[in-house]
Amino acid sequence: MTKPLPDWLDPERWIALSQCVDKAAIHAAILSENPAERELALMLSPGAGEFLELMARRAQAITRRHFGRTISLYTPLYLSNFCNGGCLYCGIAADRRAKRAVLDEAQLRHEMEAIKKMHLEELVLLTGERMPEADLPYLRECIAIAAEYIHNVNIEVFPMEEQEYRQLADAGCTGVTLYQETYDQAAYERLHRWGDKRDFFKRLDAPDRALRGGLRTIGIGALLGLSDPRFDILCVYRHAKHLLKNYWQAGVSISFPRIRPQMGGFQPDHPVDEKMLAQFIFALKICLPETPLVLSTRESPRVRDGMAGLGISKMSVASKTTVGGYSEDTEESTEQFEISDERGIPEFCAMLRSKGLEPVFKNWDATYRDPAHYAANR
Repeated sequence: MTKPLPDWLDPERWIALSQCVDKAAIHAAILSENPAERELALMLSPGAGEFLELMARRAQAITRRHFGRTISLYTPLYLSNFCNGGCLYCGIAADRRAKRAVLDEAQLRHEMEAIKKMHLEELVLLTGERMPEADLPYLRECIAIAAEYIHNVNIEVFPMEEQEYRQLADAGCTGVTLYQETYDQAAYERLHRWGDKRDFFKRLDAPDRALRGGLRTIGIGALLGLSDPRFDILCVYRHAKHLLKNYWQAGVSISFPRIRPQMGGFQPDHPVDEKMLAQFIFALKICLPETPLVLSTRESPRVRDGMAGLGISKMSVASKTTVGGYSEDTEESTEQFEISDERGIPEFCAMLRSKGLEPVFKNWDATYRDPAHYAANR
């Protein structure tokens, strides 16, 4: 029997509105001066698809007001693809015949040297679920090394306890990305067959623990396609509002990953097409004007080109989803999923500039950080 969602998350009151066909109500929601859950639910409804152009114009105006014409860039680096999880949708789940790898210190330094040459100043380090090959001490060491090269080092790894996050913050970690995958508990249980990740509430509460542990930013999202996407987006909104209210000093961002081809061949029960994806992005931007919205290389060049600056203000670039992959010093490993936008940095930045957008490579908050502090605390 599933536990009830916490009061701050439960979107039940607004689910019916996400099926609305009242055009006047939807139009009023899009133009609302103070949109909240009610307006978001209306903008997520199938009927709002007819108002996509109006939503796009409003989302673009809001994005320019709060982020200018800039797109912040980052890249991911997989440290390990060892995993104890049984996620049906993942190419590196424990039962996949995946080629496993983990970076040692020399390989990590070669990867960091290659990434440093890309002039990016934001990096996300990734692993599978907690394993002996990639546990807390390993992760702490990798963060400290990465912090010698890159000013803004984030992680997308297994959920941890508050004191563990504090150790990573002391090592130089600035933020965490942690997708709930789906907020539908029944679907979550079915999709996560075994492993530590089966604990729905431990994962749900991890962003709170990370921010209490001293990390400065948190990225959340749902893996669109695993369950009713309108329910998940409503939950993402409420999750973001909870974090913004309780950790107002922190930065919160939202991503919109969709299922991509992967080893195992999982097909989503609730596929989200490009029009729906755009609708969700516009709706959340209208309701969360100051929150950065992120779009990764999971999406095709056409989709990313179209969404840049249109609600989206942050994007990954030149991504690899194998372990390492940026230098010539790592062996081939199984990728977690296929990326879609394989463009390099020069080509991607040329596209942004052709649209009147400016790529941002540097995190200016880094001027307040002393890199020697992190090297001394390794």
